[in-house]
Amino acid sequence: MSASQDTSTPVIYDRKPVRVELAPGTYYWCACGKSTNQPFCNGAHAGSGISPQKVEVTEPKTIAFCNCKHSMLGYQCDGTHKNLPADA
Repeated sequence: MSASQDTSTPVIYDRKPVRVELAPGTYYWCACGKSTNQPFCNGAHAGSGISPQKVEVTEPKTIAFCNCKHSMLGYQCDGTHKNLPADA
């Protein structure tokens, strides 16, 4: 199976993170890159083999969510987007 057919490879939604101010609660970060409600899951991952990541917020905070979907820190941006190949 080629990478273009591999549904377990996340889609790069954007090559920069998005900062979101969150109230306390439970959120689900889109890990597949297919959600139309970025950076949050809308169920578009169905059948992809990629599941959203649960994010628990206990006090108001701002999070820099990874939009390239390749961060080694999961939902938190770690700068990986700066090193992705242009054709990725």
